[in-house]
Amino acid sequence: MNDLPRIGLGIDVHRLEPGRPCVLGGIRFESATGPIGHSDGDAVLHAACDAVLGAAGLDDLGTLFSDKDPKHRDRASADFCTAAMRLVRERGLRVLSLDAVVETEAPRLAPHRLAMRERIAALFELPVDRVNVKGKTGEKVDAIGRGEALRATVVALLGPR
Repeated sequence: MNDLPRIGLGIDVHRLEPGRPCVLGGIRFESATGPIGHSDGDAVLHAACDAVLGAAGLDDLGTLFSDKDPKHRDRASADFCTAAMRLVRERGLRVLSLDAVVETEAPRLAPHRLAMRERIAALFELPVDRVNVKGKTGEKVDAIGRGEALRATVVALLGPR
């Protein structure tokens, strides 16, 4: 491994369904709808894992934790983060920072942004000031704008341990 920084990008989209639990960034939201997923559907943590794994030159989340495997059914996405971090450490790397954008009409992220940042920071072994979470709406355009889906995009910067 060289000592140059590595960047990774993760994107995850989930349809929203009434009555589903809504977990984003490891935080449970009170919401009329929640993401549909094989696991808990936490698009923010899924995108963060993919960003970190990609920066480390590893397989993506779907390859490592197939949605065809019943043992991942309803699994907490925090478990995926723990596994991803183990793989990152094994490669002699560490996460330097994470920057996330969550596109959704609902729920509103603003009241929960700090809690999300704190949870993500803990999962990826970072100080809170190295994690950012921004909420955006879909401006009534496409499935996100109609409240049918949400999308999370995360950029990760990794460096040597």
